[in-house]
Amino acid sequence: MKLYKSSLLIVFTIFSLSINSEVNQSVVLNNEAASKLSDYGFFSDLTLQVPTDGVLPYDLNSPLFSDYADKLRFIYIPQGGYAEYHPDEVFNFPNGSVLIKTFAYLNDFSESELDPQLLETRLLIKHDDGWKNISYVWNKEQTDAYKSIAGKTISTQFVNDYGKIQDIRYRVPNINQCKECHQSGETITPIGPKARNLNKDISYKDGYMNQLLKWHQEGWIQENISTNSMVDWSDINADLDARARSYLDINCGHCHIEGGSADTTGLYLDFTENRKIHLGYFKKPIAAGRASNNLKYSLVPGKPDESILLYRMESLDPGIMMPESGRALQHTEAIDLLRKWIHQL
Repeated sequence: MKLYKSSLLIVFTIFSLSINSEVNQSVVLNNEAASKLSDYGFFSDLTLQVPTDGVLPYDLNSPLFSDYADKLRFIYIPQGGYAEYHPDEVFNFPNGSVLIKTFAYLNDFSESELDPQLLETRLLIKHDDGWKNISYVWNKEQTDAYKSIAGKTISTQFVNDYGKIQDIRYRVPNINQCKECHQSGETITPIGPKARNLNKDISYKDGYMNQLLKWHQEGWIQENISTNSMVDWSDINADLDARARSYLDINCGHCHIEGGSADTTGLYLDFTENRKIHLGYFKKPIAAGRASNNLKYSLVPGKPDESILLYRMESLDPGIMMPESGRALQHTEAIDLLRKWIHQL
């Protein structure tokens, strides 16, 4: 059976087709990660990514770019668990919670001759001593995914949004490379599930509903959450500044923030940052070296070609490009967005 992006409707709505099953909590809480994804019981249909009872799909207003991979996101919070809300931070999820993210090329164009391909599923599991990360690489038969410590390079193809076939050497990170994005201070932490990035409607089996409201109905979070929501960076009808800031937040802000791994640069790209110097306006790089391309400032309002930030987004040189990992392709649509944004500053 083929898995198409339209099968997200299956994922989000047709829970009634799933068999009665439940998450294996003992496997979740085990200090040793399971050998294969199916051991956890997160899905009643693993290949179609249909979640079992107690697991909900979720989506982000603006997602992290990963070489145009489609991402299917799910969350599991153990029965009776409660996630504390902290403004502009990831929810403080209870122990036993799991964030599940499957990377895939769904190739869902009607004229596409490429089959859909599940690539990897990453788990973040909350234990007493913090979050644990583990990746599972899907087998060729697309029947299960198996634990990967060393990572893997998958040479494949996908159909892009223009209907063209794109060759890609997709890289599954090793267990330590995940820390490059997910480490804050000395600890692993999630990136996406902040209230400001979850405040949107998605489809559930009982209809469309705001995710924050749904989580409240599940007893996972408090009811009254006030948040300055991010926008979908690709929404051409949204404000240009809001789109650019949303993109920079999810793709750069987890490192480029006070206390983040790029703290010493002084370039802070979190959604809430409002100090122009820290956003890069006429800010000289600390130690960019050749990555600066002899340009003087991170951002030069009105002059995208004189801005280091855009130069590093355009580069595919591992010693220059930003982000430093997680991509092998240019994100051309985002480059166009940031070029327009800098031009109008």
